[in-house]
Amino acid sequence: MSGLTISRFIRFEGGMQGIDERIAGLLQWLCVAALTVFVALPLAAIFIKAGQDGSGAFVGLSQLVRTVAEERIQAAAWNSLKLAVMTLMLVLPAAFVFAFALTRSRVPGKPWLRLIALSPLLAPSLMPAISLVYLFGNQGLIKGWLGGATIYGPLGIVLGEAFYTFPHALLILTAALSVADARLYEAAVALGAGPLRRFLTITLPNARYGLVSAATLVLTMVVTDFGVPKVIGGQTNVLALEAYKQVLGQQNFNRGAVIGLLLLLPALASFVIERRVAKRTQGAMTGRSVQYRAAPNVWRDTALSAACGAVALFLVALTGVAVAAAFIKLWPYNTELTLAHFDFEHQDGGGWRSFRNSLLLSGTSALAGTLLVFLNAYLMEKMPQSRVAVPLSRAIAIMPMAVPGMVLGLGYVLFFSAPANPLHGLYGGMTVLVASCISHFYTTAHLTLTTSLRQIDGEIEAASRSLGRHWWVCCLRVTLPMVLPSMLNVFRYLFVSCMTTVSCVIFLYRPDTELASLAVLNMDDSGDTAAAAAMATLIVGSSCLVSLMLNALGWWCERRLQRWRTA
Repeated sequence: MSGLTISRFIRFEGGMQGIDERIAGLLQWLCVAALTVFVALPLAAIFIKAGQDGSGAFVGLSQLVRTVAEERIQAAAWNSLKLAVMTLMLVLPAAFVFAFALTRSRVPGKPWLRLIALSPLLAPSLMPAISLVYLFGNQGLIKGWLGGATIYGPLGIVLGEAFYTFPHALLILTAALSVADARLYEAAVALGAGPLRRFLTITLPNARYGLVSAATLVLTMVVTDFGVPKVIGGQTNVLALEAYKQVLGQQNFNRGAVIGLLLLLPALASFVIERRVAKRTQGAMTGRSVQYRAAPNVWRDTALSAACGAVALFLVALTGVAVAAAFIKLWPYNTELTLAHFDFEHQDGGGWRSFRNSLLLSGTSALAGTLLVFLNAYLMEKMPQSRVAVPLSRAIAIMPMAVPGMVLGLGYVLFFSAPANPLHGLYGGMTVLVASCISHFYTTAHLTLTTSLRQIDGEIEAASRSLGRHWWVCCLRVTLPMVLPSMLNVFRYLFVSCMTTVSCVIFLYRPDTELASLAVLNMDDSGDTAAAAAMATLIVGSSCLVSLMLNALGWWCERRLQRWRTA
C-alpha cells in the first residue's frame, strides 16, 4: 500500500471516529436535557413556588416561616417524626435478625424465608393498612387482641409502615452482612472471645454502614408515605397527608410547595448522613480475605428460626388477609367464596381501566426507562467523556435518591401545570406519569447498570474502535448481551415499582389515566374495602407473574452468556 493510500486511510478512520464521538456527545447532551427537564426543573419549581404568595409575588422565606409556625404543621411534623422513629425501632432489629439468619446461620428454608420477606415489594403500601382493618378494625376478626385499643391511629400506622419498609431494610442489611472475613472470627476465637464479644466487636462494626443506610431509608420512607396514614391513620395528621390535603383538597399550591420542602429535609439529612458514614467505611474484604461460613449451632439456629418465623407470619398474615378478603363475600360474617369484588365497573376507582392503565404505565416505564438508563450509563462509562455533560448527568442522576416520590410529584404539578411552560400540554396525560415514574426510580436503575458496565473491560471498546467499528456496533453485539441480566433486573424493578407506587403519581392523574394503586385508595375512601383488596390482589398477582417471567428469562440469558464465554 502506497504512502498516499495509507494517509488517506488514516484520515478516513480519524474522520469516522470523530463523527462517532460527535454522535455520542450529542446523545450525552440529549440525556442531560431529558434529566434536566424531568428531574431538575420540577424540583426547582418547588423552591420557586415556596417563595411566592397566592398572587405569584415573591415573598422570600416569609411564607415558609409562617407555615412552620402554625401549630397544625408543627403537630403534623412531630407526628411524622415520632411515627418514623417508632417504626424504625420495630423494623431495624427485626430486619437485622432476619438478615443475620439468612447470611450468618444455617437456618433451614432460607429461600422460602427470603421470598416471604421480600413479598411486600410486590404490594402497594395501602395493602397492609387494608389487612389491618380486616384484622383489628371495628369489624375485625381478632380486634379483641388489642385489649380495647384502636388500630385507627399511631398503632395502625406503625404496623403498616413496618410491613412496607421491612424488605427495603432487609435488602441493605443482607448485603452488609453477606460480606465478612472469616480470618477475623478465627483470630477472635483463638484469643478467647465469646460469641457475644465477637458480635459486638466484629459483626456490628462491619455492618455499621448497612445499619445507618437502612435506618435513614426507613425514616425517609415513613415520613414521606401517606398511603398507610390515609387508610388507617384515623385523626392522626402527618406531613405527607397535609401536603395531600393542601394540593388536592384546597388547591393551595404555594402552601403545598412549602410542605414539600419540609418533606425534603429529612430525605436530604438522611442522604448527607449516609454519605458521611460511607466515606469513613473501609472495605471488609481484601484479596487475601476468606469468605465467612457459619458453623453448625443448634441453639443459634433454633432461636433465629423462631424469630424469622414470627416475622414471616406477620408478613404472610398482612398479605394473605387482603388476598382472602378479595374472594370472601362479606368479611367476617359470610365466608363464601365469590368473584363479585372484582366487578370493578360497578365500583368507584376507574374500573378495569385503571388496572389496564397501570399495566400500560408499568410496561412503558420499564421499557423506556431501562433503555434510557442503559444508553446514558453506556455513554458515561464507555465513551470519551465530556468535561461538562458527564459530570452534570451524574449529578442529576443521583438527585432522585434524595427526593421522596410525593415531593417529585408535587414538582411535576408545579412545573407542567404552568401555562407558560411549552410542555404544559403533557400535564395529566400518560406521558407525564411515565416520566415521573422513570425519574423517581432512576437512581437505583442507574447505579445498577453503571456497576454492571464497570465490570466489563474497557479494552473491548478500544479494540472495536481500532478495528474501525462504530461504537454502537460494539454496544449492541458485545456489551448489551453481557449486561442483559442486569437490564432484566432493572426492568423488573421499574415494572414492580410503577405498579405499586402511589405517592409519586397521586397529584398527576386524570379520571381517564387513573391507576390501579390509586383505585385502591379511592375505593377504600368510598367504603368499598373488599373491592380495594381485590384491586391490590391484582397488583400483587401481576407483579409476581412478571417477576417470575423475568427471572426465567434472566436464568436463560445467564446460561447462554456462560456458553458464549466458554466458546
